[in-house]
Amino acid sequence: MANARLEMIFRNEDGNRVTISVQEPRTDLTPQEVQEAMELITSNNVFTSNGGDLVSIESARLVTRDVEELF
Repeated sequence: MANARLEMIFRNEDGNRVTISVQEPRTDLTPQEVQEAMELITSNNVFTSNGGDLVSIESARLVTRDVEELF
């Protein structure tokens, strides 16, 4: 069984990377939808971090992991 996680990576005011993860995202997400969501997050100051507000988008990635139950 595969587990999926969407990782949205931003830069904060201090220039540090901040990752927001979403477990089990929709399987039909498009890169455009993810970018639009990330733009909304930064423009509306939805989240902040120890290093200040999220000010820019760095990248996004879909991470999958296969887990096989043995017993």
